Amino acid sequence: MEIDEVSTSSANAAEIPSVPVRRGRSKAIYQFTQQNLPACKPVLTPTWVITIFFAVGTIFIPIGLFSLQVSQSVLEIVDRYDAECVPPSFRSNKLAYIKDSSIPKNCSRYLKVNKDMKAPIYIYYQLDNYYQNHRRYVKSRSDKQLLYGLKYNDTSTCSPEDATNGLPIVPCGLIAWSLFNDTYSFFRGTDALKVNRKNIAWESDRNHKFGKHVYPFNFQNGSLIGGAHLDPTIPLSDQEDLIVWMRTAALPSFRKLYGRIEEDLHANDILEVKLLNNYNTYSFGGRKKLVLSTSSWLGGHNNFIGIAYISIGSFFIFIALVFMLLHVKNPRPYGDTTNLSWTWKGISS
Repeated sequence: MEIDEVSTSSANAAEIPSVPVRRGRSKAIYQFTQQNLPACKPVLTPTWVITIFFAVGTIFIPIGLFSLQVSQSVLEIVDRYDAECVPPSFRSNKLAYIKDSSIPKNCSRYLKVNKDMKAPIYIYYQLDNYYQNHRRYVKSRSDKQLLYGLKYNDTSTCSPEDATNGLPIVPCGLIAWSLFNDTYSFFRGTDALKVNRKNIAWESDRNHKFGKHVYPFNFQNGSLIGGAHLDPTIPLSDQEDLIVWMRTAALPSFRKLYGRIEEDLHANDILEVKLLNNYNTYSFGGRKKLVLSTSSWLGGHNNFIGIAYISIGSFFIFIALVFMLLHVKNPRPYGDTTNLSWTWKGISS
């Protein structure tokens, strides 16, 4: 009898699979692969969801209102001059005017300051309907040549402005060739306002993307002249107007920094701007504007951030109200949280 019991118990023990005991690293790997590691697993009840949506909305809306107020505090003077600076006799044929080098391109504009503008006052030129993001235009440059000069002779990417008289053009490419060449001088009464054109480009561009020993010795020497000329005695790292221009814009309307006025302008001041209207935007229907702007800790005048925060915050509060009405009108009983898998001690262990 005892022999039978022993044999039966041994047979039952043989049928039960042995569970391997895992320790240390093996246990941790097992828990990770089976997703049994301790973790925060909140139960998102309707109350929690509605509260979170309300909290996000009430945080975002004040941030948006504050950002909008800061943006509105930035003062701007915008003056479009491309049409007004064409002599009346050429306004029916602006392209003939801009291509005729014998016609003076001098022009005077008068700007009124409506409110006090604290220094520094940033000067931008704005171009509209100008597609710097065109694929062929963007590719027509050589970053290695900008940094190393004639030490890097492969200018095949710069076509059609890649070489002249058998030598690579420095700097080559359509972007450099089309460099903006309108100039501005500012006067308040009889006093000239000094325009600081230093440090208008990114420091990283000046130090790491444009060579300190690369000189534009043969720039704009071809038969077809594009935009501005460059001083051949100044290295590219110090040609900041070129550096600013070479950072191409993503949109067809853009502004680029021209310089800074480092003295305050007062309300009712009249500024005379003497400019040279050299740059050809008439052949493609482009527009040119001169912009004077102050700045804030958020940058220039830009309402997008404030409007985005207000819109998202309002949307979240609207969703919270909808959820709350649905919850009040059609409440659903909560499930029993004891049936959740991570509350089973047998599995977690």
